[in-house]
Amino acid sequence: MRRRTFLNALNVGIASAALFNGKSHATYLTSLLDRTADDKELAYHRIQDIKFSTVQLNYPRLVGKNARLDLHGTGPNVEIVCLVTDKGAIGWASLRGSKRDAENVMGELVGQKVSELFAVKAGTLQDRHIPFDMALHDLAGVILQKPVYALLGKDKPFITDYYSGMIYFDDLEPASKPAGIDRILEECRYDYNVGYRQFKLKIGRGHKWMPYKEGLQRDIEVTKAVEQAFPDCEILVDGNNGFTSDQFIDYLKGIAGVKLFWIEEPFHETVADYQKLRNFIKREGIQTLLADGEADPDQKFLRELIQQDLLDVHLTDIEGLGFTNWRRLMPELQALGAQASPHAWGSLLKTNYTAHLAGGLGNTVTIEGVTSSSDEVDLSGYTIKDGKLIPPSTPGFGMPLLKKI
Repeated sequence: MRRRTFLNALNVGIASAALFNGKSHATYLTSLLDRTADDKELAYHRIQDIKFSTVQLNYPRLVGKNARLDLHGTGPNVEIVCLVTDKGAIGWASLRGSKRDAENVMGELVGQKVSELFAVKAGTLQDRHIPFDMALHDLAGVILQKPVYALLGKDKPFITDYYSGMIYFDDLEPASKPAGIDRILEECRYDYNVGYRQFKLKIGRGHKWMPYKEGLQRDIEVTKAVEQAFPDCEILVDGNNGFTSDQFIDYLKGIAGVKLFWIEEPFHETVADYQKLRNFIKREGIQTLLADGEADPDQKFLRELIQQDLLDVHLTDIEGLGFTNWRRLMPELQALGAQASPHAWGSLLKTNYTAHLAGGLGNTVTIEGVTSSSDEVDLSGYTIKDGKLIPPSTPGFGMPLLKKI
């Protein structure tokens, strides 16, 4: 996660604990005076050691360009943190922010009771400890022998749809001899066999990588080809802010008759542009969801878009906003009549964190899949059935480390 995104998330937590309603963090935490029996169990454990490492995740294929960025590679080396207690419990997860950010505050955790850092009903208690947010959730689940979704209140998780987020501009690769649309269909077939029944297609080839008209036509042809080849699947499209509102409406005209599950970040969000798009899809009778909030999200402005019925799905990154902040945000979205689908691109770990957030709180329309394997993490607890992602019932996030830290 970029440092600016980390600092924005930290400021979000400090400025508005409930994200949308402006409650202060201190006021929010007064409700935690009634601590649970689970919190008392956490109080028996103190943080004894904090260890840093990485885990390598591997994509099944090279992931190419999107509207703004060049090749996305074959999988990330993810920075992680392990929290070890004096009773021998170990919780681990991705770092939020950089290792440097974590090292700056790690001394505040060592020697503390877990219950002084984390509350079952709320999550991480201090915004300064944001780098350890995911790991504290995993540790609490390990200590209490509960999956994270159960910490959020569900003995049996909500189960939701699961889409492949890995279908990029691979028709343009390799540059010396582009593979064409058949490559996209091959990738969709692979993802179909993995278990996905939703495909998110990257569009916006004419923004940077092809002449505009050629790129627009290729976007249209790819969308139609996938719909024809996979009639039992749903299509999502993601423009990565690579269109103007008029250009995106031209794309919609070009795929007339193709049903879209959602439209994601077609252009940089403004009230005027989203109003133009909403008016067009209503006038044309297009049934689809509008999803935004991934790129440099402004939480206040996203709320305004939702209130004006210009945004249906909130997409801020699961790590960028943080698990605890997402726990605060979800009921706010529900009250406003909006749904969630936290951005998870890049790391299957983020996908799996989202499965627990969705499993415990619901209100998640679909989950972003980042198909990966690893020799360093056991990812086998998560299963796909009927196009839906099912998190494991094992403690914490249910992803045992296979490497010694």
